Amino acid sequence: MSEISQPPTSHPAPVPSARAAWIDNLMRPILAFRLSYVPVVMVYFAYGALGLIDVARDIWIKEALTLTPAQLAGIAVWLSLPWTIKMVFGELVDSVPIFGSQRTAYVLIGASFTAAGMVTLAGAAGGWLSFLSPNELYIFGAMLLVLGTVIQDVVADAMSTEVVPRVDQAGNPRPDHDVRADLGMVQVLGRIALSTGILAVAGLSGFLASMFSRETVFFMGLIIPVISITGVFLRRTTLAERRPIDWRILGGGIAYGAVVIVMGVGGVPHAQEFVFVLSLAVVCTMLFLVTRELAPESKRAILYTTILIFAFRATPSVGDAYFWWTLDVLKFDAAFYGVLRQTGAIIAILAMWMLSKQITEYSVTAVLFWIAVAGTVLSLPNIGLIYGLHEWTEAHFGFGARGIAFVDTVAASPFAQLSMIPLLTLIAYYAPAGHRATWFALMASLMNLALVAGQLQTKYLNQIFVVDRGQYEALGPLLMVVVVVGFVLPVAVIVIFGRRIARN
Repeated sequence: MSEISQPPTSHPAPVPSARAAWIDNLMRPILAFRLSYVPVVMVYFAYGALGLIDVARDIWIKEALTLTPAQLAGIAVWLSLPWTIKMVFGELVDSVPIFGSQRTAYVLIGASFTAAGMVTLAGAAGGWLSFLSPNELYIFGAMLLVLGTVIQDVVADAMSTEVVPRVDQAGNPRPDHDVRADLGMVQVLGRIALSTGILAVAGLSGFLASMFSRETVFFMGLIIPVISITGVFLRRTTLAERRPIDWRILGGGIAYGAVVIVMGVGGVPHAQEFVFVLSLAVVCTMLFLVTRELAPESKRAILYTTILIFAFRATPSVGDAYFWWTLDVLKFDAAFYGVLRQTGAIIAILAMWMLSKQITEYSVTAVLFWIAVAGTVLSLPNIGLIYGLHEWTEAHFGFGARGIAFVDTVAASPFAQLSMIPLLTLIAYYAPAGHRATWFALMASLMNLALVAGQLQTKYLNQIFVVDRGQYEALGPLLMVVVVVGFVLPVAVIVIFGRRIARN
């Protein structure tokens, strides 16, 4: 009895070896996968596979169209705007079944837009569509592709919050930590599916662009909507948490969309800036309406995290000028760009796979700070290429511009996808029942408005540092300004709000 009554001897918990931790990270996405996730990941896969036409489209723009980098940056602003009215599609998906379906029917509609966009681009490249100029046909076709992608993305976002059960088999609420971890893993798997789609077509896109006509490649892109349709038909139920229409969201979103169309078609001065400010006001108002019932601490967590992600995504890019320079000066070709994109996709998948634990459990602040630092450092080789770094490395080390571009792609490729997972997990966690598609759409709209802000900055910088086909003198200063802004803006917000941002 005396031995039984003695307290047990305390032993330290075993510390997992580095090998065991590596294996755990490797197996985590595999063990976390469920058959119910298949429709979600196939829609995301199709989204990534849209890159099948990227190389052919980009080279076709340079060869056959007359748009300048500044004009293309301005067009990119308009092409980004459908992402900012996702709340309209989200409200429809939440509350308006079509033939009894709240999921499949909308994916079919989105796939139809995508197919129409592919046909429009093929007609423009082949010259058998002439009701608009080639420049205008490109814009029209690109807009159809964006609309198709947005609609399908709304459905996939909604499903990503529904495939994780909130109660166990006995009907009892599951532990908060388990639900959050599962939602985070769905986002990881979604990003992996997206990157796998990119990988599947990255090398192929360069090969097709070098072997077939632009028209033929665009026709080949019709396989993409077929993939998303196949995925969503694997879903057993097409009716989710239906509720009455919230006309504040739907009516307001439709009115906002009408204003955007009028401003875009009417050629109103500073229309893009006006629409951006209006969009920000509309989305923030609708978010306030949807989140009124959340607890104050939840609102604060979302607010500070949203500010940080907005700043991180609102940074400018160089635009098309750098791509054109690599074609004209460095003599990169379609096949090499296919290799770069395929390599980048592989590295992105490996990084998300092996870092799935860290990016679902570490703080948003820490993840994004190091991504900002790494992104800045990895931009330096691009600046170096403009000023002849490749000539020096070839003379001293035996590798030139292609080697530098390859290594830089390998190092930089994971960061865009890694930066989104913490935010997507937080959005999915707080998605209210009955409003999940609308909620996800509104938060995604706000994040895409950040991209619009970045595109506006890209347009302004391209107007200040004028670069055109064969005229690349201002490219170096343009790239340096972009790198500085891309570092200062997110890091400043991290310094100001870092301590207030909740951990994921």
